[in-house]
Amino acid sequence: MSQHGVGPRAVTRSVAFLTAGVLAVPALTGCGSEDPAGKPLAAPDIQPAGRDRIADGGTLRWAVDSVPDTLNTFQSDADATTLRVAQAVLPSMFRMNAAGRPERNPAYLESAEVVETEPKQVVLYKLNQQAVWSDGREIGAADFAAQWRALSGKDTAYWTARNAGYDRIQKIERGDNALEVRVTFSRPYADWRSLFSPLYPKDVMGTPDSFNDGARKKLKVTAGPFTVKKVDREDDEITLARNPRWWGEPAKLSEIVLRTVPRDKRASELAAGTLDVAEIDPSAARRITVAARPRSSSSPLMGPAADRSAADALHSWAVANGTDEDDADEETVARKKLRKAAVTYARQQQALRGFEVRKSLEPAFTQLALNGAEGPLADERVRRAVARALDRKKLAETVLKPLGLPAVPVGSHLALSGQAHYADNSGALGGQDTKEAQALLADAGWVRGGPLKEQKKKEKEKKEEKAAGAQGEKAVGEDNKAHGGQDPADHLAHDGTQYKHPARDGAPGAYAPKGTAAPANREAAPLAKNGKPLTLRFVLPSGPGSQTLRTVAGRISRMLERVGIGTDISKVSDESYFKDHIASGQYDLALYSWPATAFPATDARPVYAKPVPAADGSLNVEQNYTRVGTDQVDQLFDEAVSTLDEGKSRSLIRKADSRIWAAAGSIPLFQRPQLIAARKNLVNTGAFGFGTPVYEDMGFLKKGAKPAAGPSAKGSAAR
Repeated sequence: MSQHGVGPRAVTRSVAFLTAGVLAVPALTGCGSEDPAGKPLAAPDIQPAGRDRIADGGTLRWAVDSVPDTLNTFQSDADATTLRVAQAVLPSMFRMNAAGRPERNPAYLESAEVVETEPKQVVLYKLNQQAVWSDGREIGAADFAAQWRALSGKDTAYWTARNAGYDRIQKIERGDNALEVRVTFSRPYADWRSLFSPLYPKDVMGTPDSFNDGARKKLKVTAGPFTVKKVDREDDEITLARNPRWWGEPAKLSEIVLRTVPRDKRASELAAGTLDVAEIDPSAARRITVAARPRSSSSPLMGPAADRSAADALHSWAVANGTDEDDADEETVARKKLRKAAVTYARQQQALRGFEVRKSLEPAFTQLALNGAEGPLADERVRRAVARALDRKKLAETVLKPLGLPAVPVGSHLALSGQAHYADNSGALGGQDTKEAQALLADAGWVRGGPLKEQKKKEKEKKEEKAAGAQGEKAVGEDNKAHGGQDPADHLAHDGTQYKHPARDGAPGAYAPKGTAAPANREAAPLAKNGKPLTLRFVLPSGPGSQTLRTVAGRISRMLERVGIGTDISKVSDESYFKDHIASGQYDLALYSWPATAFPATDARPVYAKPVPAADGSLNVEQNYTRVGTDQVDQLFDEAVSTLDEGKSRSLIRKADSRIWAAAGSIPLFQRPQLIAARKNLVNTGAFGFGTPVYEDMGFLKKGAKPAAGPSAKGSAAR
């Protein structure tokens, strides 16, 4: 599924106003017997198989969105493919398991633990004695120290995208032997496991020049099951080859080719036999699912002419055989093109029978962002009203139910179900409640049927035109009486009192000027305040891969309409969506995604930090594109990242999430679907969910071998 979002942790994430602080926060259940983190909503689906069932050799052709501009994950223009390459070719001290929690990577670490807390925090890494770079040099303290210096933020000659965590390190030194690395922190750092994953060699990190340019186009020295064999920017491919110096279980595949293929072309490329695995959108997934079914009259029609009725077909035949030669020729050509397209489609469907759809939930969630910098949404009551108008369960079902995935709304901004920091804190804001949403809007001064400036201007112009007409013309009220109409005076609020609906009390905050016509049907009228209607700019990407977002936006607009909030949907190009609208604040409502992280105290802080004025007078929002933040949330993040008590840190993160919910700057909706098309004999590959892929175990089944039954995941340390 292609949705606009912010990239993986190593790429980008590291790159409530007054009343929010006093709102009641639900009691946290961290001290109870039941873990509020729960379990992942969906398991990985990777077709697991033991190494003894996998053939040696072969090339895996994998579709990606782009060949990245850099292979250095710590640079601002790194992308998801940068991260994929790094996972396959570089060391990571920790990697994610199937529940999205960090686990020691035994290929590189014998152990890693906090050995001192006073007077300073000290972490001791004991490295795998077999771990070496591809040039034969042992991985050691010099590599850790070079990466720390490059990412500490102290030397601005390094063009880094982030330095979180590394800026807390005081020194790095060798331990009792070459396999030990001692890292001393100047300040306590709870998320120390986030560091040195990936770890680059000192050849890359050692100098600003090598950091800035040395790893952009190539990686000469690596230390994973694969190496970077070739980066071909003409053919848009990166080729990874088996690393002969890899000390672990040897990679089953000889090569992995990462090839740029647009998402709307992937089904065709899979059918053509040029790809083995690709992330796909729901329409392509449906094609593959239908192709795998036995042919029958009950199979849904798809492809060219699938939406043509019998009447359409008869009309086409009649035109093609009609007396108008020009129309007949044109229709004949169109019919030939349609038949050719149908034959091609049928051939592709036959080829797609060799693939299957593997599905899980991505470690990312889609949210509705509310820009609190200006306009109606600067009022927290209006933001909360927007949130209370939404049925998040129905929105999740819209996207996930047709795919057969769990349609459970996300209950946290800072983690996903199954992750250590997760708890459903949405109660701090409350669920869907139309009456409550309307009450919040009324309290903010927005009422139905209020006078609109534009309407008043038109009425004034019309009155002036009538006054300039022939003398003796009857007044409007008299005309109406003469024709049996009701006297407009019956609809006027002469005394300037509040509008009141006969069935309910009037809403405070909006008064009708003397002589203003009261609308006959207030419930159908838009909300207004100070002569302006309550209409929000809803900005969406226009590309073919964003259809799901647009569908969700349509549902949201209808939900908001029920409480009197209008939306003005604006579709913009994919290229400008984030840069020119989201990041620059040119929107009221928007849909985009954030990745989940195992280290929210570090990674999520810039996303929810209170914006502060910069030296040049502009507003420094970091990654908080909603411009909504509080000092209290910032303080909770600071406390969480500075305590080495893991239970206390989790509790602080959950409290911060409750405050973020209460501020209503963004509303988490659903975990994103992960749909992967894969050859049926390709194993240990597919929809990985939270887990880090084990690249050395990927491969094709031996002839006659069968995979394990059912979708499941290998543990991140399994072999």
